[in-house]
Amino acid sequence: MLKLIAVVTNFFLIIIIFLRMPQESVGLSSFATKSNLLGSPSSAQRFLNIITALGIVMYLGVAVKFNLLNN
Repeated sequence: MLKLIAVVTNFFLIIIIFLRMPQESVGLSSFATKSNLLGSPSSAQRFLNIITALGIVMYLGVAVKFNLLNN
């Protein structure tokens, strides 16, 4: 079960990092602003910051748990 949580968290962080591409990039950022996928740019940035921080905390928690189980 813990391995499943770790894999899901890893993929989630990868997807979030791709969504947080720099504003100058023409790739995903122009798609997100044209389609209004994530709402206004400032609220989308804040939302992605919160979700990224939660994902990182979850990833670190799972990594520490794995480390304690292997020792």
